[in-house]
This record gives sequence, structure tokens and C-alpha cells, in this order.
Amino acid sequence: MLPELKVTQLRHFVWVSELKGFHAAAEKAHRTQPAISLSIRDLENKLGEGLFEKRNAKTAKTELTPFGKYFLPKAKELIAHHDRIAEDMMLLSEHKTGHLRLASVPSIASRVLPEILLKFVTNSPSLHVSFFDDNSDAVLKMVENQQVDFGISHLFHEQDHSDKVFTPIWEDRIGVVCPKDHPLAGKTGIHWKELRKHRLISNGTSRLLEDTEARSLLGHSQFYISNMISLIAMLEAGFGMTTLPWYAFPQESTTLRFIPLETPEVTRRIGIVKLSNKSLTPPAQALVDFILAESKN
Repeated sequence: MLPELKVTQLRHFVWVSELKGFHAAAEKAHRTQPAISLSIRDLENKLGEGLFEKRNAKTAKTELTPFGKYFLPKAKELIAHHDRIAEDMMLLSEHKTGHLRLASVPSIASRVLPEILLKFVTNSPSLHVSFFDDNSDAVLKMVENQQVDFGISHLFHEQDHSDKVFTPIWEDRIGVVCPKDHPLAGKTGIHWKELRKHRLISNGTSRLLEDTEARSLLGHSQFYISNMISLIAMLEAGFGMTTLPWYAFPQESTTLRFIPLETPEVTRRIGIVKLSNKSLTPPAQALVDFILAESKN
């Protein structure tokens, strides 16, 4: 059976060797000299060889045996390896190192997360972050495949996701987005039936209308555009109108208008999604806690 080497005993051995005495090592370790002697003796018993020559009563100096000289660099190597692992685990538990992976729907990724992530990583310069933005279906797929630690998205039918834990954070009202010169642009609220008279472009978030009285609009749409950049470009070009959540509306746009959909009034809940049977890594859990705390401010 291999000997169980204690890091504390290895440190005592190195200190006695480098400081040339048990008394000096005892002071460094904040222990009594008999305690250090007992620690070294126990280490020698485990190794089956003496580490120090018998001390000269006149000089009180300690000298390593040939075995001790061979073992000294090995002991230092073991201590250094232990300390590196201990430091890595401490930094990981304090979310200051490691690799954090998350995915989010574009609206939250562009409107909310930049400020949150900037605050979060300020004191974690060694933490690596991989950040993906995509539609809700893609985000959920990445969570399911464990490509990311957690996702931020909407669950279209929460009852179909028993393998996940969903923590809602943001509520996002659905509205109609159209050019400012569109016939409906001057309205302060819109009934869904009014949309049937105009060219409607559907997108990934149009599914939010599935369980409402406005579901027939999905079949009325002649065009479907999944990419948000392309969708906004088509809208700005005057190609038609679409329905979008408020967070997905480009706030910087000077050519588009957001009009709340009053009938039916539809909101989507966006939150954190993770697998129910998997624990988060310390950095991921720390970010989740940070997001929840920030959302309350």
C-alpha cells in the first residue's frame, strides 16, 4: 500500500531543510518544536527512510540524508501541485476563473446583458465567457445538449419542458412594428383584425400568437424572416409590418414605430432556463444569482 503523504508534513520537512533547524521551522509553522519533530518522524515512518542525519549537539544544525536530498525536490513538487489545485478550486468557487457558457435570445442579449456582464466580470479577469445569441428554440436546444451552462429565453409551452427549470425574470409585451409612414403608424393601440388588411411578415416570435384569438394571422403572413437584422432591414425598406416583443424592437431606429397590440394583449415571459437534473458550475451559479439580484434593482 502506498503511503498517505500529508501536505502539512511535507511543508514541515521543507521548512526544516531550508531553515536548517527544527526550532526555526516550528516558529514558521506556529507550532512547538516537539510537534514538528513528531510530524517529521511520522513522515519518515511512512516513507520507510530517514530524512535527516542525527543532529550534532554542538551546532544543532540539521543535514539531509541522501534519501532526504533526493526527496526534497519531490516534496516541493507535491506541495506546488497541491497549492495550484487548491488555488484553482478556490478561484473557481469564487467565480474568478473557469469557463462560463451561456446563450440568450437576441433581445435580452443586446438590451440587458451587456451592462450585467460588464459588472459581473469586473473582478474576474481570468474568467472566460462564451456567449451565444439565437432564437428561443435554438437556446433551448443548446441547454438540452449541454453546450451551455444555462440559457435565457422564452418557453412557448412550459408544460412540455419538464426536464428544465424556468425562472421568469422579464415580461415583454407584444406590439406591431411598422415604418413611421405606414397607415397604422399613428395609432396608440391595435386590434389584431386590423392587421389582416396589410402585408404582414412573420418571425420566430410570431408563435406567441398561437394560443390567442389572433392565431389566424400566422396563416395570413406571406413572408417569414427568422434573422432579426434582415427583418428590421425589410421593415425599414417599407416591405410591410410584423409583430415583435418590446425588447426586440430596435430602440435606436428613427424610421420604425412600435404600437402595442391591445386585442389580444399578449406578453412573453423571459427567464433563465437550465436542466433540472444538472447542477450549475460555480461561475454559472454566481452569474444566475447576479442576474436575479440585478433584475430586482
